[in-house]
Order: sequence, then C-alpha cells, then structure tokens
Amino acid sequence: MENHTTDSGNWELTTGYDYGYSTPCAGIEEKHLAAKLLPPLYSLVVIFGFVGNMLVVLILVKYKRLRSMTDIYLLNLAISDLLFVFSLPFWAYYAVHDWIFGEALCRILSGVYLLGFYSGIFFIILLTLDRYLAIVHAVFALKARTVTYGILTSVVTWAVAVFASVPGMVFHKTQKENARYTCSPHYPSDTAINWKYSYTLKMNILGLIVPMVIMIFSYSQILKTLLRCKNEKKQKAVRLIFVIMIFYFIFWTPFHISSFLHTFQHVLFALTCEIEGQLHKAIQVTETLSMIHCCINPVIYAFVGEKFRKYTHVFFRKHVAAHLCRKCPALYHEKLERVTSTFTSSTAEHDISTGL
Repeated sequence: MENHTTDSGNWELTTGYDYGYSTPCAGIEEKHLAAKLLPPLYSLVVIFGFVGNMLVVLILVKYKRLRSMTDIYLLNLAISDLLFVFSLPFWAYYAVHDWIFGEALCRILSGVYLLGFYSGIFFIILLTLDRYLAIVHAVFALKARTVTYGILTSVVTWAVAVFASVPGMVFHKTQKENARYTCSPHYPSDTAINWKYSYTLKMNILGLIVPMVIMIFSYSQILKTLLRCKNEKKQKAVRLIFVIMIFYFIFWTPFHISSFLHTFQHVLFALTCEIEGQLHKAIQVTETLSMIHCCINPVIYAFVGEKFRKYTHVFFRKHVAAHLCRKCPALYHEKLERVTSTFTSSTAEHDISTGL
C-alpha cells in the first residue's frame, strides 16, 4: 500500500497514527493548514508557557520555599508543562519541513512530549485530590498533606508517567516516505491496528475519563462542604473550583474526542478522503488548543492565590523595576519582608486549602 504522510507537526505523536497503514489520500489542504497554523501557534505556546511556568518555579522555590504538599505538586506541574513546551519548537519546524533532527532526537522528543503530557494530567489529578483532602477531610489532611508525602507521591507519579510514555518512544522512528523524512510511530505490521487502538484508548482513559471521574467526585464533595459555610473566601473557592474544572475540559475534551474518532474512523464511518481530511484538520486544531492549557496552568493553579500574586509583584518590583530605579531596592526588600512576615503556617494552610 502506498505510504501517506502529512506535514501536520506532531499530531500523529499523540494519536499513535501510523502512516504506513492509512488510506492513500493526497491531504494537500491539511498540509497547507498545518504549515500555516501550527508554527505561529506553537511559538506563542512556547513563549507564554516557558515564561509563565518558569515564573511559577521561581516563586515556589525562592519565595514560598516549597512549604506544603500543594507547593510540591504545583512545582511538578510546572516542570511537566516545561517538558511539554521544550519539544514544541522541534514539532513547529517539522510542521513545515522534513524531520532533520535524526532518529535519536525523534525518539527522545517523542518521549519528552508524552512524558509532559501524562505527568501534567497526573499532577492535576493529585492537586484535585489534595484540595479534596484539605477541605472535605481537614483533620486527616493535617497528617497526610506533608512535604514528605508530597515528594514520595511525586516520585511515584513520574515513574507512572515514564511507564506510560515508553511505547510512544519505542515505536517512533525516522523514515523516508514520499521523498521526505518523517518522525512517526511505526508498529509491527501484524499487530499495528491493535497497538493503534490501545494507544488511543490509553490516552482517552488516562487523559479524559479518569480525570473527569475524579474531578466530578472530588469537586462535588468539596462544593457540598464549602457551601455549608457562608464565608466570602470559601465562596471564592467555589468559583475557583468551577474555573479549574471547566478550563481543563474545555481545552482537552475536543482533542480526546477527535483522536478517538480519527483512530476508529474505519469502524465508525464509511471512509472517504473528504472525511479523512476533516478528521486530520480536527486533530490539528484541537491538539493545538489543548497545548494552550500549559499556558493557562500557571494562572489557574498558582497566580489566583493571594500570596502568589504578592510574591510575583515583589519579584517584578525587585528584579525588573530595580534596573530602572537604583534608589528603590530598599523599598523592594521592605515589601518582601512584609509579605513574608504575614505568611504564617496557619494562613499558608488556609490559602492552600481554599486555592486562594
């Protein structure tokens, strides 16, 4: 069968799509869409994702000093997003040109991309469970939500994410197809369709179904607990919880649905080149939309916190504005001391437990 390739960047990475077993459609329109759409969008995601998540890492390490389990999870979530962002410049180049980076980087970057993808989802789940314990089981949380347990669960989470990413890295390789070099998954010919189906189902289950079940259960219990208390800050926490849940599903659900439809297109549709082209476009657009979520994470998980906003303000005043005003450093130091002095263990736990 004639090989069919596309210039869509890395959507085949997350769908587990193997070009060697596809219908030989031209896909010219999809290639042009990818070449125009993906590089600028990937570039914006790289810039904002890198700056935002690096700022989260800096604030957590330098100012908050990783005092709680929540801080540990936020740090790991930022690292996950940075891993995800790290691979995007290569896929942005690949969206327009051949794969020129060799087979080693093809495998490594595929693994890094998937590691960032899975670990990010897992740490969002851990943050959800962390909030659930802090609000619904407050007494038990005093013993369970420690930095030590946060580090241990983070290590286990990274191990699970690595395990989930291994197949994508193992099966990715470079190959010359239709006069160009590609970086894509190539499964054993006798079991290719089974690998393709299991790959997508694993992504849908771990990336959508499991988080949805955990979030719906946890947040429903959290809301019941918070709504019993007529407290202004806790009412804000109710709104925050809705924002966290809605943003996650807005950015990720379309991609998971598109990847499912694309993978099982031969089963679900009377396949034509027109339908295949529409599914290709859907994957390109929804995957790019999902990537934007790594730029949103610093906002919805960190910067909505009152202390986080103060530390960020202090950082910019001290390290950015200081270059413009040499007489101001003393003022910045005083501002930082005021913020730090008011950060007691009790207020820290309150901010963490409510998400403010």
